[in-house]
Amino acid sequence: MSTQSYRPSPLHPVELVDSGGQWSLVFTRDFPHPPEAVWSALTDPGELAEWAPYTADRSLAALGPVTLIMIDGETKLELPGEVSQVDRPRLLEYTWSGEILRWEITETAGGTTLHLTHHLSDRAQAAMMAAGWHLCLDVAALLLAGTPIGPIVGADAMNNGWSELNRAYSAELGVEPIEPPLSGDPGH
Repeated sequence: MSTQSYRPSPLHPVELVDSGGQWSLVFTRDFPHPPEAVWSALTDPGELAEWAPYTADRSLAALGPVTLIMIDGETKLELPGEVSQVDRPRLLEYTWSGEILRWEITETAGGTTLHLTHHLSDRAQAAMMAAGWHLCLDVAALLLAGTPIGPIVGADAMNNGWSELNRAYSAELGVEPIEPPLSGDPGH
């Protein structure tokens, strides 16, 4: 499979949660794979590079400083981060571009349920982030299934359903859709 034959999956459960003025996007996704496989996709730099809008200079499975490397075509941007919580294979939390990402993994009869909580600096960005994470987690599902297509970021995301997902998640979350600047990575 390639990104040319990729089509986004239907919307996945998402919530916009207000915790005393701090907004969080909570994205839920089921995978028919064991927790260890999902954990590896979330923490191994080689696997991150296959589905996420970034990779890391080291495994995310250990506490401490980390550099997350955003990759969009030939452009690379290094961002400092900090892995603050690790409980293999159940919980991973780290900062990314000043925001906190919390990944919670629960084993189910059919595989794994993943809850991603993305603490937002601005509530208005919720649909953009949901659309971006939707594409990323679709690609992660393909990677886990053994049919990797590589990350869908930047202009490639715009050509693979990001705008439609942004509008659909805007309606779902009750926020106005925001279109990203023409350059950069939409939703991330």
